[in-house]
Amino acid sequence: MPPASPSSSSDASASKGFPDPSTGAPAGAATAVLDRPERTEAPLVLDTEPPRTLRFRDHFALWMNLGVSLIGFSTAATVLGAKGSELSLAAAVTAIVAGTVVGTAMLGVAALIGARTGAPAMANLRGLFGTRLSYVPTVLNIVQCVGWGVFELLTIAAGAQTVAHTDGYRWLFVVLAGALTTALTIWPLGSIAVLRRFVAGAVAVAMVYFTVQLGRQGVPDPGAGNWHGFLGATDAMIAVSISFVPLAADYTRHSRTPRSAFWGSFSGYTIAQVWCYVLGLMALLQSDGDPNRIFDSFLGVWAGWLFLLVLVLRETDQSFANVYSTAMSVQNLLPKVDRRVLTGGIGLLITVLALQIDKFTDTYTNFLGLIGSVFVPLLAVLAVDYFFGAGRHGWNLSADAPSRPLMVLPWVLGFAVYQFIAPTPVAGWWTDFWTSVQHALHFTPQEWTSASLFAFLVPALATWALTALARRTARS
Repeated sequence: MPPASPSSSSDASASKGFPDPSTGAPAGAATAVLDRPERTEAPLVLDTEPPRTLRFRDHFALWMNLGVSLIGFSTAATVLGAKGSELSLAAAVTAIVAGTVVGTAMLGVAALIGARTGAPAMANLRGLFGTRLSYVPTVLNIVQCVGWGVFELLTIAAGAQTVAHTDGYRWLFVVLAGALTTALTIWPLGSIAVLRRFVAGAVAVAMVYFTVQLGRQGVPDPGAGNWHGFLGATDAMIAVSISFVPLAADYTRHSRTPRSAFWGSFSGYTIAQVWCYVLGLMALLQSDGDPNRIFDSFLGVWAGWLFLLVLVLRETDQSFANVYSTAMSVQNLLPKVDRRVLTGGIGLLITVLALQIDKFTDTYTNFLGLIGSVFVPLLAVLAVDYFFGAGRHGWNLSADAPSRPLMVLPWVLGFAVYQFIAPTPVAGWWTDFWTSVQHALHFTPQEWTSASLFAFLVPALATWALTALARRTARS
Protein backbone atom coordinates (compact mmCIF):
# COMPACT_ATOMS: atom_id res chain seq x y z
CA MET A 1 0.00 0.00 0.00
CA PRO A 2 1.41 3.45 -0.87
CA PRO A 3 2.43 5.63 2.07
CA ALA A 4 -0.29 7.93 3.32
CA SER A 5 -0.14 11.66 2.76
CA PRO A 6 0.31 14.03 5.70
CA SER A 7 -3.39 14.90 5.70
CA SER A 8 -4.33 11.28 6.31
CA SER A 9 -1.82 10.73 9.12
CA SER A 10 -1.60 13.94 11.07
CA ASP A 11 -0.84 12.10 14.30
CA ALA A 12 2.10 10.26 12.78
CA SER A 13 3.56 13.39 11.20
CA ALA A 14 3.33 15.52 14.30
CA SER A 15 6.31 15.94 16.55
CA LYS A 16 6.68 17.77 19.83
CA GLY A 17 9.35 20.43 19.95
CA PHE A 18 10.17 20.40 16.22
CA PRO A 19 8.47 22.48 13.53
CA ASP A 20 5.27 20.89 12.28
CA PRO A 21 5.39 20.33 8.51
CA SER A 22 2.15 22.18 7.94
CA THR A 23 2.72 25.28 10.08
CA GLY A 24 6.37 25.51 11.02
CA ALA A 25 5.42 25.67 14.68
CA PRO A 26 6.03 23.00 17.29
CA ALA A 27 3.22 20.44 17.11
CA GLY A 28 0.41 21.21 19.50
CA ALA A 29 1.42 24.83 20.00
CA ALA A 30 -1.40 27.39 19.77
CA THR A 31 0.34 29.74 17.35
CA ALA A 32 -0.98 31.58 14.34
CA VAL A 33 0.45 30.87 10.91
CA LEU A 34 2.25 34.06 9.90
CA ASP A 35 2.81 35.26 6.36
CA ARG A 36 6.46 34.83 5.51
CA PRO A 37 8.54 34.73 2.34
CA GLU A 38 9.04 31.23 1.00
CA ARG A 39 12.60 29.99 1.37
CA THR A 40 14.20 28.12 -1.48
CA GLU A 41 17.20 26.82 0.45
CA ALA A 42 17.68 24.57 3.45
CA PRO A 43 17.55 26.29 6.86
CA LEU A 44 20.82 27.31 8.44
CA VAL A 45 20.12 25.92 11.92
CA LEU A 46 18.33 22.81 13.09
CA ASP A 47 15.10 23.94 14.75
CA THR A 48 13.78 25.87 11.76
CA GLU A 49 10.98 24.92 9.41
CA PRO A 50 12.41 23.22 6.31
CA PRO A 51 11.11 24.48 2.95
CA ARG A 52 8.96 21.84 1.25
CA THR A 53 10.16 22.23 -2.35
CA LEU A 54 11.13 18.73 -3.54
CA ARG A 55 8.75 16.86 -5.84
CA PHE A 56 8.83 13.27 -7.05
CA ARG A 57 11.10 14.14 -9.99
CA ASP A 58 13.61 15.84 -7.64
CA HIS A 59 13.79 12.78 -5.39
CA PHE A 60 13.99 10.47 -8.39
CA ALA A 61 16.89 12.42 -9.93
CA LEU A 62 18.78 12.73 -6.62
CA TRP A 63 18.54 9.04 -5.77
CA MET A 64 19.17 7.94 -9.34
CA ASN A 65 22.45 9.85 -9.23
CA LEU A 66 23.33 8.40 -5.82
CA GLY A 67 22.57 4.89 -7.10
CA VAL A 68 25.28 5.14 -9.76
CA SER A 69 28.79 4.96 -8.35
CA LEU A 70 32.31 4.28 -9.53
CA ILE A 71 32.68 2.18 -6.38
CA GLY A 72 29.58 0.23 -7.42
CA PHE A 73 31.13 -0.73 -10.76
CA SER A 74 34.24 -2.18 -9.14
CA THR A 75 32.45 -3.86 -6.21
CA ALA A 76 30.31 -5.86 -8.61
CA ALA A 77 33.04 -8.46 -8.00
CA THR A 78 31.56 -9.08 -4.54
CA VAL A 79 28.32 -10.18 -6.19
CA LEU A 80 29.99 -12.44 -8.73
CA GLY A 81 31.97 -14.31 -6.07
CA ALA A 82 35.50 -15.66 -5.76
CA LYS A 83 37.36 -16.72 -8.86
CA GLY A 84 36.68 -20.35 -9.66
CA SER A 85 33.31 -20.38 -7.87
CA GLU A 86 31.53 -17.50 -9.58
CA LEU A 87 27.77 -17.25 -9.68
CA SER A 88 26.11 -17.75 -13.02
CA LEU A 89 25.28 -14.52 -14.81
CA ALA A 90 21.55 -15.17 -14.26
CA ALA A 91 22.07 -15.75 -10.53
CA ALA A 92 24.24 -12.64 -10.14
CA VAL A 93 21.73 -10.41 -11.92
CA THR A 94 18.86 -11.87 -9.89
CA ALA A 95 20.80 -11.24 -6.66
CA ILE A 96 21.40 -7.63 -7.72
CA VAL A 97 17.71 -7.05 -8.42
CA ALA A 98 16.39 -8.86 -5.33
CA GLY A 99 18.89 -7.33 -2.90
CA THR A 100 18.42 -3.84 -4.29
CA VAL A 101 14.63 -3.99 -4.09
CA VAL A 102 14.65 -5.22 -0.48
CA GLY A 103 17.33 -2.76 0.64
CA THR A 104 15.79 0.19 -1.18
CA ALA A 105 12.38 -0.55 0.34
CA MET A 106 14.07 -0.06 3.72
CA LEU A 107 15.64 3.14 2.41
CA GLY A 108 12.19 4.30 1.31
CA VAL A 109 10.83 3.83 4.84
CA ALA A 110 13.57 6.07 6.25
CA ALA A 111 12.84 8.60 3.51
CA LEU A 112 9.11 8.50 4.34
CA ILE A 113 9.69 9.16 8.05
CA GLY A 114 11.89 12.16 7.23
CA ALA A 115 9.20 13.58 4.95
CA ARG A 116 6.56 13.26 7.67
CA THR A 117 8.52 14.71 10.57
CA GLY A 118 10.47 17.38 8.67
CA ALA A 119 13.52 16.52 10.79
CA PRO A 120 16.99 15.37 9.64
CA ALA A 121 17.88 11.71 10.09
CA MET A 122 19.77 11.95 13.37
CA ALA A 123 17.30 14.45 14.87
CA ASN A 124 14.55 11.86 14.31
CA LEU A 125 16.44 9.61 16.70
CA ARG A 126 15.60 12.06 19.48
CA GLY A 127 12.08 10.69 19.29
CA LEU A 128 13.26 7.09 19.34
CA PHE A 129 15.95 7.24 22.05
CA GLY A 130 15.67 10.69 23.60
CA THR A 131 18.04 13.55 22.83
CA ARG A 132 21.05 12.45 24.88
CA LEU A 133 20.95 8.81 23.79
CA SER A 134 20.57 9.91 20.15
CA TYR A 135 24.12 11.26 20.37
CA VAL A 136 25.54 7.71 20.24
CA PRO A 137 24.31 6.81 16.71
CA THR A 138 24.92 10.43 15.70
CA VAL A 139 28.64 10.19 16.48
CA LEU A 140 28.85 6.85 14.67
CA ASN A 141 27.19 8.37 11.62
CA ILE A 142 29.60 11.32 11.66
CA VAL A 143 32.57 8.92 11.64
CA GLN A 144 30.96 6.88 8.88
CA CYS A 145 30.14 9.87 6.66
CA VAL A 146 33.57 11.46 7.06
CA GLY A 147 35.23 8.13 6.21
CA TRP A 148 33.14 7.58 3.10
CA GLY A 149 33.59 11.24 2.12
CA VAL A 150 37.37 10.73 2.09
CA PHE A 151 36.93 7.46 0.20
CA GLU A 152 34.84 9.24 -2.46
CA LEU A 153 37.47 11.96 -3.01
CA LEU A 154 40.10 9.25 -3.49
CA THR A 155 37.79 7.45 -5.92
CA ILE A 156 37.16 10.63 -7.92
CA ALA A 157 40.90 11.36 -8.08
CA ALA A 158 41.65 7.80 -9.24
CA GLY A 159 38.93 8.02 -11.89
CA ALA A 160 40.26 11.34 -13.13
CA GLN A 161 43.78 9.89 -13.36
CA THR A 162 42.39 6.97 -15.39
CA VAL A 163 40.65 9.28 -17.84
CA ALA A 164 43.75 11.50 -18.12
CA HIS A 165 46.08 8.46 -18.52
CA THR A 166 48.39 9.72 -15.79
CA ASP A 167 49.64 8.61 -12.39
CA GLY A 168 50.38 12.18 -11.33
CA TYR A 169 48.39 15.24 -10.26
CA ARG A 170 46.47 13.23 -7.69
CA TRP A 171 46.63 16.13 -5.24
CA LEU A 172 45.12 18.47 -7.81
CA PHE A 173 42.19 16.16 -8.53
CA VAL A 174 41.57 15.71 -4.79
CA VAL A 175 41.57 19.48 -4.19
CA LEU A 176 39.25 20.16 -7.14
CA ALA A 177 36.86 17.40 -6.05
CA GLY A 178 36.89 18.70 -2.46
CA ALA A 179 36.20 22.26 -3.59
CA LEU A 180 33.30 21.21 -5.84
CA THR A 181 31.88 19.00 -3.09
CA THR A 182 31.97 21.85 -0.56
CA ALA A 183 30.33 24.27 -3.01
CA LEU A 184 27.46 21.84 -3.60
CA THR A 185 26.80 21.54 0.13
CA ILE A 186 26.51 25.31 0.63
CA TRP A 187 23.38 25.35 -1.57
CA PRO A 188 22.00 21.80 -1.12
CA LEU A 189 18.51 22.30 -2.58
CA GLY A 190 19.93 24.25 -5.50
CA SER A 191 22.42 21.43 -6.08
CA ILE A 192 19.59 18.89 -6.15
CA ALA A 193 17.85 21.05 -8.78
CA VAL A 194 21.02 21.06 -10.90
CA LEU A 195 21.25 17.28 -10.58
CA ARG A 196 17.69 16.95 -11.86
CA ARG A 197 17.99 19.39 -14.74
CA PHE A 198 21.42 18.58 -16.12
CA VAL A 199 23.39 15.80 -14.46
CA ALA A 200 20.76 13.02 -14.38
CA GLY A 201 20.28 13.19 -18.15
CA ALA A 202 24.01 13.16 -18.86
CA VAL A 203 24.50 10.16 -16.56
CA ALA A 204 21.64 8.27 -18.25
CA VAL A 205 23.19 8.89 -21.68
CA ALA A 206 26.60 7.66 -20.48
CA MET A 207 25.05 4.53 -18.92
CA VAL A 208 23.07 3.74 -22.08
CA TYR A 209 26.18 4.22 -24.22
CA PHE A 210 28.34 1.88 -22.13
CA THR A 211 25.55 -0.71 -21.88
CA VAL A 212 25.13 -0.83 -25.66
CA GLN A 213 28.86 -0.85 -26.41
CA LEU A 214 29.73 -3.54 -23.86
CA GLY A 215 26.66 -5.58 -24.77
CA ARG A 216 27.75 -5.67 -28.41
CA GLN A 217 31.00 -7.33 -27.37
CA GLY A 218 29.18 -10.16 -25.61
CA VAL A 219 29.18 -11.09 -21.93
CA PRO A 220 30.82 -14.39 -20.88
CA ASP A 221 29.20 -16.54 -18.18
CA PRO A 222 32.03 -18.01 -16.05
CA GLY A 223 29.74 -19.73 -13.53
CA ALA A 224 27.06 -21.07 -15.88
CA GLY A 225 24.35 -22.79 -13.87
CA ASN A 226 25.88 -22.00 -10.45
CA TRP A 227 23.53 -20.53 -7.81
CA HIS A 228 25.61 -21.40 -4.73
CA GLY A 229 26.28 -18.18 -2.87
CA PHE A 230 23.17 -16.48 -4.26
CA LEU A 231 21.83 -15.38 -0.86
CA GLY A 232 25.24 -14.09 0.18
CA ALA A 233 25.35 -11.92 -2.94
CA THR A 234 21.79 -10.75 -2.25
CA ASP A 235 22.78 -9.85 1.31
CA ALA A 236 25.69 -7.77 -0.02
CA MET A 237 23.31 -5.80 -2.26
CA ILE A 238 20.92 -5.21 0.65
CA ALA A 239 23.82 -3.80 2.66
CA VAL A 240 24.77 -1.40 -0.16
CA SER A 241 21.23 0.00 -0.36
CA ILE A 242 20.89 0.31 3.41
CA SER A 243 24.11 2.34 3.60
CA PHE A 244 22.06 5.43 2.68
CA VAL A 245 19.40 4.85 5.38
CA PRO A 246 21.07 7.16 7.97
CA LEU A 247 21.21 9.92 5.32
CA ALA A 248 17.79 9.71 3.66
CA ALA A 249 15.75 12.02 5.91
CA ASP A 250 18.33 14.82 5.52
CA TYR A 251 16.91 15.34 2.02
CA THR A 252 13.34 14.02 2.17
CA ARG A 253 12.55 16.43 5.02
CA HIS A 254 12.18 18.93 2.17
CA SER A 255 9.63 16.78 0.33
CA ARG A 256 6.21 18.20 -0.56
CA THR A 257 4.55 14.87 0.28
CA PRO A 258 5.61 11.64 1.99
CA ARG A 259 4.33 9.74 -1.04
CA SER A 260 6.73 11.46 -3.43
CA ALA A 261 9.63 10.97 -0.98
CA PHE A 262 8.99 7.23 -0.72
CA TRP A 263 8.39 6.46 -4.38
CA GLY A 264 11.00 8.92 -5.66
CA SER A 265 13.78 7.44 -3.52
CA PHE A 266 12.65 3.85 -4.05
CA SER A 267 12.28 4.00 -7.83
CA GLY A 268 15.26 6.26 -8.56
CA TYR A 269 17.72 4.34 -6.42
CA THR A 270 16.46 0.89 -7.43
CA ILE A 271 16.74 1.54 -11.16
CA ALA A 272 20.16 3.18 -10.86
CA GLN A 273 21.79 0.63 -8.56
CA VAL A 274 20.56 -2.36 -10.54
CA TRP A 275 21.79 -0.76 -13.75
CA CYS A 276 25.13 0.24 -12.19
CA TYR A 277 25.92 -3.23 -10.84
CA VAL A 278 24.78 -5.07 -13.97
CA LEU A 279 26.96 -2.76 -16.07
CA GLY A 280 29.78 -3.36 -13.59
CA LEU A 281 29.35 -7.12 -14.07
CA MET A 282 29.55 -6.71 -17.85
CA ALA A 283 32.74 -4.66 -17.58
CA LEU A 284 34.22 -7.02 -14.98
CA LEU A 285 33.64 -10.14 -17.09
CA GLN A 286 35.27 -8.45 -20.08
CA SER A 287 38.37 -7.64 -18.00
CA ASP A 288 39.03 -11.26 -16.94
CA GLY A 289 37.28 -10.73 -13.61
CA ASP A 290 39.93 -8.30 -12.33
CA PRO A 291 38.23 -5.38 -10.50
CA ASN A 292 41.44 -3.33 -10.82
CA ARG A 293 41.06 -3.39 -14.60
CA ILE A 294 37.33 -2.77 -14.78
CA PHE A 295 37.66 0.76 -16.17
CA ASP A 296 39.80 -0.59 -19.00
CA SER A 297 36.57 -2.03 -20.39
CA PHE A 298 35.00 1.43 -20.40
CA LEU A 299 38.05 3.05 -21.99
CA GLY A 300 38.23 0.27 -24.56
CA VAL A 301 35.12 1.44 -26.41
CA TRP A 302 35.12 4.35 -28.85
CA ALA A 303 34.93 7.73 -27.01
CA GLY A 304 34.77 5.80 -23.74
CA TRP A 305 36.97 8.38 -22.02
CA LEU A 306 34.34 11.08 -22.58
CA PHE A 307 31.48 9.12 -21.05
CA LEU A 308 33.68 7.87 -18.21
CA LEU A 309 34.57 11.51 -17.50
CA VAL A 310 30.83 12.22 -17.09
CA LEU A 311 30.61 9.47 -14.48
CA VAL A 312 33.74 10.70 -12.70
CA LEU A 313 32.37 14.25 -12.44
CA ARG A 314 29.02 12.88 -11.31
CA GLU A 315 30.72 11.05 -8.42
CA THR A 316 30.84 14.36 -6.56
CA ASP A 317 27.18 13.90 -5.64
CA GLN A 318 28.31 10.97 -3.45
CA SER A 319 30.84 13.12 -1.61
CA PHE A 320 28.22 15.91 -1.47
CA ALA A 321 25.79 13.58 0.31
CA ASN A 322 28.42 12.45 2.80
CA VAL A 323 29.59 15.98 3.67
CA TYR A 324 26.11 17.49 3.90
CA SER A 325 24.78 14.63 6.02
CA THR A 326 27.80 14.92 8.30
CA ALA A 327 26.81 18.54 8.90
CA MET A 328 23.18 17.53 9.55
CA SER A 329 24.42 14.97 12.08
CA VAL A 330 26.65 17.53 13.81
CA GLN A 331 23.63 19.85 14.09
CA ASN A 332 21.93 17.23 16.24
CA LEU A 333 24.77 17.86 18.70
CA LEU A 334 25.15 21.61 18.01
CA PRO A 335 21.73 22.75 16.74
CA LYS A 336 22.53 26.49 16.64
CA VAL A 337 25.67 26.29 14.48
CA ASP A 338 25.25 27.53 10.89
CA ARG A 339 25.26 24.56 8.50
CA ARG A 340 27.39 26.53 6.01
CA VAL A 341 30.15 26.78 8.60
CA LEU A 342 29.84 23.07 9.26
CA THR A 343 29.86 21.97 5.62
CA GLY A 344 32.77 24.29 4.84
CA GLY A 345 34.81 22.88 7.70
CA ILE A 346 33.88 19.26 6.95
CA GLY A 347 34.67 19.72 3.24
CA LEU A 348 38.09 21.06 4.18
CA LEU A 349 38.62 18.20 6.64
CA ILE A 350 37.92 15.39 4.16
CA THR A 351 40.08 17.12 1.54
CA VAL A 352 43.04 17.32 3.93
CA LEU A 353 42.55 13.70 5.00
CA ALA A 354 42.34 12.54 1.37
CA LEU A 355 45.61 14.33 0.62
CA GLN A 356 47.29 12.46 3.48
CA ILE A 357 45.97 9.00 2.57
CA ASP A 358 47.08 7.11 -0.55
CA LYS A 359 44.30 4.56 -0.26
CA PHE A 360 42.03 3.03 2.34
CA THR A 361 43.38 -0.04 4.08
CA ASP A 362 41.20 -3.14 4.30
CA THR A 363 41.05 -2.67 8.07
CA TYR A 364 39.53 0.80 7.84
CA THR A 365 37.13 -0.21 5.08
CA ASN A 366 35.96 -3.09 7.28
CA PHE A 367 35.63 -0.65 10.19
CA LEU A 368 33.26 1.45 8.09
CA GLY A 369 31.37 -1.74 7.31
CA LEU A 370 31.14 -2.44 11.03
CA ILE A 371 29.56 0.96 11.61
CA GLY A 372 27.24 0.34 8.67
CA SER A 373 25.96 -2.84 10.32
CA VAL A 374 24.78 -0.65 13.20
CA PHE A 375 22.15 1.01 11.01
CA VAL A 376 20.37 -2.13 9.75
CA PRO A 377 18.87 -2.97 13.18
CA LEU A 378 18.52 0.74 13.97
CA LEU A 379 16.16 1.17 11.03
CA ALA A 380 14.07 -1.77 12.24
CA VAL A 381 13.65 -0.24 15.69
CA LEU A 382 13.00 3.20 14.19
CA ALA A 383 10.30 1.99 11.78
CA VAL A 384 8.42 -0.19 14.26
CA ASP A 385 8.38 2.46 16.98
CA TYR A 386 7.35 5.18 14.52
CA PHE A 387 4.47 3.31 12.90
CA PHE A 388 3.30 1.11 15.81
CA GLY A 389 4.73 2.66 18.97
CA ALA A 390 5.29 6.14 20.36
CA GLY A 391 5.54 7.67 16.89
CA ARG A 392 1.84 7.04 16.27
CA HIS A 393 1.03 10.00 18.51
CA GLY A 394 4.02 12.16 17.65
CA TRP A 395 7.61 11.82 18.75
CA ASN A 396 9.20 14.38 21.03
CA LEU A 397 12.02 15.83 18.89
CA SER A 398 12.88 18.73 21.18
CA ALA A 399 16.32 19.43 22.61
CA ASP A 400 15.21 18.04 25.99
CA ALA A 401 13.38 14.93 24.76
CA PRO A 402 13.51 12.40 27.64
CA SER A 403 15.66 9.28 27.31
CA ARG A 404 14.03 6.00 26.28
CA PRO A 405 16.69 3.42 27.24
CA LEU A 406 14.39 0.45 26.54
CA MET A 407 14.61 1.21 22.82
CA VAL A 408 18.37 0.68 22.94
CA LEU A 409 17.91 -3.01 23.83
CA PRO A 410 16.44 -4.24 20.52
CA TRP A 411 18.98 -2.12 18.64
CA VAL A 412 21.91 -3.75 20.44
CA LEU A 413 20.26 -7.16 20.01
CA GLY A 414 20.02 -6.61 16.25
CA PHE A 415 23.66 -5.57 16.02
CA ALA A 416 24.68 -8.71 17.92
CA VAL A 417 22.61 -10.87 15.56
CA TYR A 418 24.32 -9.30 12.55
CA GLN A 419 27.82 -9.89 13.94
CA PHE A 420 26.89 -13.38 15.15
CA ILE A 421 25.92 -14.41 11.61
CA ALA A 422 28.58 -12.47 9.69
CA PRO A 423 31.37 -11.04 11.90
CA THR A 424 32.98 -7.97 10.36
CA PRO A 425 36.75 -8.68 10.02
CA VAL A 426 37.97 -5.48 11.69
CA ALA A 427 40.46 -7.30 13.91
CA GLY A 428 41.43 -10.84 14.78
CA TRP A 429 40.10 -10.65 18.33
CA TRP A 430 36.71 -9.38 17.11
CA THR A 431 36.28 -12.22 14.62
CA ASP A 432 37.57 -14.78 17.14
CA PHE A 433 35.04 -13.63 19.74
CA TRP A 434 32.04 -14.09 17.45
CA THR A 435 33.41 -17.35 16.07
CA SER A 436 33.71 -18.69 19.62
CA VAL A 437 30.10 -17.68 20.28
CA GLN A 438 29.04 -19.58 17.15
CA HIS A 439 30.92 -22.68 18.35
CA ALA A 440 29.45 -22.39 21.85
CA LEU A 441 25.93 -22.32 20.39
CA HIS A 442 26.73 -24.98 17.77
CA PHE A 443 25.83 -22.59 14.99
CA THR A 444 27.26 -22.73 11.47
CA PRO A 445 26.20 -19.95 9.06
CA GLN A 446 24.26 -21.33 6.12
CA GLU A 447 23.56 -19.91 2.70
CA TRP A 448 20.09 -18.87 3.83
CA THR A 449 21.25 -17.00 6.96
CA SER A 450 21.22 -13.44 5.67
CA ALA A 451 22.89 -11.13 8.20
CA SER A 452 21.02 -8.05 6.97
CA LEU A 453 17.56 -9.64 6.98
CA PHE A 454 17.91 -11.38 10.35
CA ALA A 455 19.46 -8.24 11.89
CA PHE A 456 16.35 -6.39 10.70
CA LEU A 457 13.68 -8.94 11.62
CA VAL A 458 14.91 -9.78 15.14
CA PRO A 459 15.04 -6.19 16.49
CA ALA A 460 11.79 -5.39 14.67
CA LEU A 461 10.02 -8.19 16.53
CA ALA A 462 11.69 -7.24 19.80
CA THR A 463 10.59 -3.62 19.41
CA TRP A 464 7.05 -4.70 18.59
CA ALA A 465 7.01 -6.85 21.74
CA LEU A 466 8.21 -3.93 23.86
CA THR A 467 5.57 -1.72 22.29
CA ALA A 468 2.79 -4.20 23.09
CA LEU A 469 4.10 -4.53 26.66
CA ALA A 470 4.15 -0.75 27.09
CA ARG A 471 0.51 -0.51 25.91
CA ARG A 472 -0.68 -3.19 28.36
CA THR A 473 1.22 -1.50 31.19
CA ALA A 474 -0.35 1.85 30.32
CA ARG A 475 -3.85 0.36 30.30
CA SER A 476 -3.37 -1.34 33.68
